[in-house]
Amino acid sequence: MAEHNNTGYRGEELAARYLEAKGYGIMARNWRVGHRDIDIVAHKDGTVAFVEVKTRRTGAIMEPERAVDARKVRSIAIAANAFLQRYGIDAGVRFDIVAVTMMPGGECKIDHTEGAFVPQLT
Repeated sequence: MAEHNNTGYRGEELAARYLEAKGYGIMARNWRVGHRDIDIVAHKDGTVAFVEVKTRRTGAIMEPERAVDARKVRSIAIAANAFLQRYGIDAGVRFDIVAVTMMPGGECKIDHTEGAFVPQLT
């Protein structure tokens, strides 16, 4: 497996553990519909959170959360809608980003932004 795949997988694993420790229930991981995917679908307090995980190593040119561009937001929103329809979920919805920065020596920094974006489907 390529190193960037290992980094991404590790970041998603850390993000899921972080969310669970904060009281979220994990509904799905790496949920796919067609070519679109959602890294983590979680729920807490009657709200479903569709979570995009961005993982980088220290010294990366771009902050992890800045890597979620308009195209990715639209893709996540379409996948989220499909998830809600497929499972008949009628609940509050939020789109979050969990940014995982891998530090030297195996440490990591996790930043969770609730309501990081609001998709505009037109």
